[in-house]
Amino acid sequence: MSELEKVTAVDTTYDASEIQVLEGLEAVRKRPGMYIGSTGSRGLHHILWEIVDNAIDEAANGYADRIDVKLYTDGSASVEDNGRGIPTDIHPKMGVSAVEVVFTQLHAGGKFDAHNYNYSGGLHGVGASVTNALSEWLRVEVYHKTVHKMEFRSYPDEKTGKMLSGIPQGHLVDTGEKTEKKGTFIRFKPDKTVFETVIFQPDLILRRLKELAFLNKGITITFEDERRANARPAEFRYDGGLIDFVRYLNEGKNALYADPLYVSAVKDDILVEFAIQHTDTYTESVVSYVNNIPTSDGGTHETGFKSGLTKVLNDFARRENFLKEKDESLMGDDFREGLTAILSVKMKNVQFEGQTKGKLGNPEAKPAVEAATIEGIDALSRNKKLASTFDGVMKKALAAAKVRIATRKAKEIARAAKGIEAQNLVGKLSACTGKKPELNELFIVEGDSAGGSAKQARVRQFQAILPLRGKPLNVEKKKLDQILQNEEIRTIISALGAGIGNDFDPEDLKYHKVIILSDADQDGAHIRAILLTFFFRYMRELVNRGHVYIGMPPLYKVYKKDVVEYAYDDAELQDAIKRVGKGYQIQRYKGLGEMDPAQLWETTMDPSTRSMMQVTVEDAAEAERMITVLMGDQLEERKRYIAEHANFNKEDTFIKEVKL
Repeated sequence: MSELEKVTAVDTTYDASEIQVLEGLEAVRKRPGMYIGSTGSRGLHHILWEIVDNAIDEAANGYADRIDVKLYTDGSASVEDNGRGIPTDIHPKMGVSAVEVVFTQLHAGGKFDAHNYNYSGGLHGVGASVTNALSEWLRVEVYHKTVHKMEFRSYPDEKTGKMLSGIPQGHLVDTGEKTEKKGTFIRFKPDKTVFETVIFQPDLILRRLKELAFLNKGITITFEDERRANARPAEFRYDGGLIDFVRYLNEGKNALYADPLYVSAVKDDILVEFAIQHTDTYTESVVSYVNNIPTSDGGTHETGFKSGLTKVLNDFARRENFLKEKDESLMGDDFREGLTAILSVKMKNVQFEGQTKGKLGNPEAKPAVEAATIEGIDALSRNKKLASTFDGVMKKALAAAKVRIATRKAKEIARAAKGIEAQNLVGKLSACTGKKPELNELFIVEGDSAGGSAKQARVRQFQAILPLRGKPLNVEKKKLDQILQNEEIRTIISALGAGIGNDFDPEDLKYHKVIILSDADQDGAHIRAILLTFFFRYMRELVNRGHVYIGMPPLYKVYKKDVVEYAYDDAELQDAIKRVGKGYQIQRYKGLGEMDPAQLWETTMDPSTRSMMQVTVEDAAEAERMITVLMGDQLEERKRYIAEHANFNKEDTFIKEVKL
């Protein structure tokens, strides 16, 4: 029996008595953000993920091997799995079917008891009921030898005008229709009175489903979008699991050894699984998950993995005489230079820090993952067939250590940036006078011309301007000491004042809004990509905490006499023309330098009227892959991508538009 089989071999008795009710469904409509984070695009997709996660939990615990997701022309979405099916019998306490309980009661589910699920992403049990409450309608079919159906609707009460949410349209009905299918089918239509948008983004959904297929090997996940006439159904299945995931992320990179190293073990009832592969790059990429949930902020499991890897590889280095007795041990950064790693942990009673579930807090995860890492890598290192692999790992680490010891520039620059100015910024940075970082904004502006207009337009109390006089260095394949020789990069580090790399401390930031302001053309797109890569690689917390924004200057000015309208893309241009009316004129802005200070303020810098895109990392793994495409060795692929996406003045699945 495999490790996964050991951890998923549980009692399969699953009926209505297993559904535990903690409290009734209330106030979801009044405060949806409490349950799904927002009513924007992220919240919309959240109610889909809640249903998908339930299906994944069923599959990941050994009860299903197929999940089908579909989008329809009427704006609805469905999720179907071939698992056990939601219990259809009468709940002993509630007196109605378990299906009705699951969709009408908060904190109702079979996941609170390890009897049913060894682990689960949706531990709060609010998923199905909240999705129901925030939908115009929801229909469920359960396949238990016959087809069972039930429907729920949301509508205003005719007498009180109060919105009734997720109301059963009769009890669960056994249609008597015989079926050989098993599992659950759920279809719902998000309520347009709740959400700012009810349009699902297929690219975002595809990425998440692909990610889930990597994390749960042997499970087939399909996706179909009926809204797009020529769209082909997608199917994901990865029998290699995390090994395939690492290979996918390393496409376009030069791997130091052909086959990723893989470890799977159970320690203290925690399933630890990871795959690693080193490349010839100089930055690390460790992407972690807990019960299929991305942990972008890391946590105790990542700490255990990194400490275990450092210890076992140092032990190997001494055992194989890569390090002599008198030599200092290598640091974790040395071993993780160029490393791509996927860490997946599955455990009970998960405790996340914060509302976003971005950081694992369980203290027991650290020793479990550390022990699994040490034992797993130690066993692999003793395999003579992998001798060349580990030789390559050690040579890479020793070279990294030599650079670190010889230069020490990173720490020196970081300390200087956090204390006194690391260099003379006179004539470059126009600092603001405000002393509260949470209110201060730093505009990183392309070119002296635009920088001059921005300096004249700004409000000195809270807006600082840093013009770029040259294109910053592409940091993706550069060593840290090379990066720190670039004047533009050093200027940015000094201006922010929070250090770099491991020494980066977001508490020392001088500005809580860092706004990239560049032209809406290919060169501007390239500069944005370079800066975002730098922040992602060496100031990750800057991005994770939502401090990075992209300014959105207009592409067009439509005007006649005293009437002026600005348009940010071609679609807006047509609307602006209609509003201005006959006799209009159009000015196409080729760059920020064409705007005078008043125009730049009005369109791009005024907090009351501007539009900005806040950079967020919803999918760290896909962000890694995108950076490889944009900033790696494949020049033609980069040119093609930038040409297709040069206009950043549109919604992107990595970026959300906000007015601030």
